[in-house]
Amino acid sequence: MPPAPLPRPYVAVIGRPNVGKSTLFNRLVGHRLAIVQDQPGVTRDRNYHAVDYCGSRFTLIDTGGIDPAHAGPRPAAEGGGDAMLAQVQRQTDFAIEEADTLIYLMDGREGLTAVDLEIAERLRRVSKPVWYVVNKVDGPKHDDKLYDFYQLGVDRIFPLSAEHGYGLDDLLEAAIPKRGEPTDEPARDETPRVIVLGRPNAGKSTLINTILGEERLVTSEVPGTTRDTIDTLVERRGRIYRFIDTAGIRRRGKVGRGVEHFSVARAQDALARADLALVMIDASEGVVEQETKIAGEVLAAGKGCILVINKWDL
Repeated sequence: MPPAPLPRPYVAVIGRPNVGKSTLFNRLVGHRLAIVQDQPGVTRDRNYHAVDYCGSRFTLIDTGGIDPAHAGPRPAAEGGGDAMLAQVQRQTDFAIEEADTLIYLMDGREGLTAVDLEIAERLRRVSKPVWYVVNKVDGPKHDDKLYDFYQLGVDRIFPLSAEHGYGLDDLLEAAIPKRGEPTDEPARDETPRVIVLGRPNAGKSTLINTILGEERLVTSEVPGTTRDTIDTLVERRGRIYRFIDTAGIRRRGKVGRGVEHFSVARAQDALARADLALVMIDASEGVVEQETKIAGEVLAAGKGCILVINKWDL
């Protein structure tokens, strides 16, 4: 669980893949922090960010899409895509457990699906507030898209366009506890920021999980597992640090379009706000030209640089 500097309440955005969770996350955060693409499975890790809304502060948690077929405990030996999906589901389960409030997002264009009903049945067993929201409703004239969703048997369903902001105020007025008059500006975040960079599959996420002592980030032997830049607060010996996990950076000519392109761009943007960079090198492969380029970018940005030789046992 993130340490104290992230404000309560924790609000987790959940739902099946590709309903607009990361779009809503980006709108509330105020910039494109999470990668958004019109394909399922882009988000994998839990992504946390503090949000200020009309004097109220809370922590928003973006999650991967819920697939009931992969929810619950699964054997550790599973490989390939099933193992990855199982890890994503566990991350979502952790977010549901630690959140104070849940925003359950559904897709108004696709209508109510069997998966939506299955997720809703699970949420009836959750003893915390759940706000049912139908996304991709672009204005009052499209509110008729809500009718099918009342089959869920809930008192209120919120129409929303995460992309354009329609319905957002109504949702937040209901879901976020009132804190009275707006307070002074929050103090500037002085937490040291440590970014972890390197080629794919060098062990960046594993390092952060080991420091935390928990499965905070999805890890796999499959290159390209991490996509978003994920900020994680770590407390060690009474001090708090912000670790920034990033996607693996391949040679420019090998970076594909779409998700990988945006992942690398996010990693490069995150370097600008870091104080120190850890450049992870795979000891089993040795130093290659790409690592010299990554280290060069760190030095050009004027950041402290530490080379970390991982997988030394190999």
